[in-house]
Amino acid sequence: MFIPSVLAAGPFDGLYIQAANSECGLVGVDGGALEIRDGIFYGVEVQCRMTEPVNVNNMDAILYTMQCSGEGQTWFERAMLMKPAQGDGLIMVWDGYAFVYDACTPIGEE
Repeated sequence: MFIPSVLAAGPFDGLYIQAANSECGLVGVDGGALEIRDGIFYGVEVQCRMTEPVNVNNMDAILYTMQCSGEGQTWFERAMLMKPAQGDGLIMVWDGYAFVYDACTPIGEE
């Protein structure tokens, strides 16, 4: 018997702006948005499959192994993701870097 599998939305799925003037309708390019969907992070000219999730002790955060590819290269990194204490958005920590992204406002709610 074949049972199709349906991917559930992850805790960080959504569109996030890179800067105040970012265009939420564009994903994966400079001046556009970042997206997390179905366990894949779509950044500027890069895609990272988010694997091996580990809950971080005493924090509402998850550490992932990121299997990334872009510009003809592939590599592995670790990244910790969490929601900010207030508002919608994303905090993403890579080795030596921390980024805070606001969530894109759905069209019509601006």
